[in-house]
This record gives sequence, C-alpha cells and structure tokens, in this order.
Amino acid sequence: MCILFIALHQHPKYPLIIAANRDEFRQRPTAAMHWWQSPTADIEPCVLAGKDLSAGGTWLAIARSGKFAALTNFRKLPIDNSRQYTSRGELVLKAHQLGKTELTQLLSEQYQQYQGFNLLYGDQHGLTCFDSVNHQFTENKAGFFSLCNGALDDIWPKMARGEQALERFIESQNTGELNHQDLLGLLQDNQTAPDNLLPKTGLPYEWEKQLSAIFIRGEEYGTRSSCVYTLRVDGVAQVTEVTYNTSGDVDSQVEFSWQTENN
Repeated sequence: MCILFIALHQHPKYPLIIAANRDEFRQRPTAAMHWWQSPTADIEPCVLAGKDLSAGGTWLAIARSGKFAALTNFRKLPIDNSRQYTSRGELVLKAHQLGKTELTQLLSEQYQQYQGFNLLYGDQHGLTCFDSVNHQFTENKAGFFSLCNGALDDIWPKMARGEQALERFIESQNTGELNHQDLLGLLQDNQTAPDNLLPKTGLPYEWEKQLSAIFIRGEEYGTRSSCVYTLRVDGVAQVTEVTYNTSGDVDSQVEFSWQTENN
C-alpha cells in the first residue's frame, strides 16, 4: 500500500473503516483480491488479499475473523541497493500467522532484513503500527488516522486531506449504512500538494509533485488499486477492491461480504 485512511470507533454502526490505495509500477504483475491459503493454514485458515506475483507476498490482507494487516514502504533516499533484502510483502502474512507477542519480537529483531516499511495490523479492538526506520510501535484504540510512506508522526498534505475528507463523510453518514462507492470516491482524489508543502524524501521535484496526490496518475507508476474495508457492529465484513488501467480508469471491481468468526 501507499496510503491508508482509518476510522476506528468513529461510527455507531461501523467500529472499523479502512480506505486504502496501492501505488506501484505498472509493469509489476499483480493478482486482484481473492481468498487464498496462507503458508500456515493451521494458524490462520485463509486471508482475503491481492497478490504480488513477482515476490509472492501482499500489501493488504484480511482474515475471516476480521483481523487486518497492511504494509507501506518507507520512502527515504538513498537506498542501499548493495544489500539483499527479504520481500516486505511476507510481513503482512506473518501479521496473520503469528500471535501479537511473536510478531512484536520478529519485528523488533528482524526488521533490518527488509527495506524500510510501516506495518499496520489488528482489528476493531485496536490497531498497532510498526515503523521499521525509527523502530517505533504505536497503539491506536480509537480515532481518525492515516498512514503513508513516512514516519508515523508525519502528516503529509495528502494524508491530512484524505483524513479530513473521511471524517466529513462519516459525520454526514453517522446514522446510516456506508456506501463503498462513496468511500472509493475519496480515494480517487488526484489533487497534488502546493510546492511549498511537498514532502522532502530525496526524490526529484517532478516525482514529489506527482506522488503528493492521493490518487496518482502515471504511465509507468501510479495507483493500481483502491480497497475499502468496513466492519459492522454485528460482525459483517464488507470489502470492495477496484483496479485501474494505465489511464487511471476503473478496470475491474470485486466485492466480498461475510460474517466474521470473532467479533
């Protein structure tokens, strides 16, 4: 993933609302969201996730229990390309396979095996985020927050813009059912940030400008998919994923709904 917006216990009918975009190079082969077996099916039967067909991992996965995990890369240059790194996509699966204590230990001891990342995981009872660059864990029990490609306390313009849009939307729909198409619309905002507010991550100006939008259009790199995940108080989970073509137009859409096993 490259940006996520989260509302935790901010709607009376939906304790967990997540809207996220995945930005990636167009040429990287990808499978759309589907139910697939995890490597240790005895621990977590299966997860709903898209798949990175190059490295075999994923950027976002949801279990039948409603447990959620997602990863963003940490954009900080220069990158040490002389090292051999393990694919970060496996960490999303490990977040489902391991208990919280075991996962905390793995992240604390083995984070250097991966290029910089943020890993968000948990459920409606609370979300944990680990920032591997600053070696920081953050716990969230309630509130609006966002996650992108920097430190956990960074607030880039597109993060603030999307977070505020999500907050306004939920306030306007505070007693009714949430429409996933409306939430997807929040993720398709392609307004870029003013030059004086652009993040300084080491990229050339043209890239910083392009990447400053929530929805990134580009022939070689851009927003490949959007995902909305909502969990209702009665335990019903709903997921919608939209994929985009190279022009940024909708290419496909898949929807899933199920009763979570533990809520």
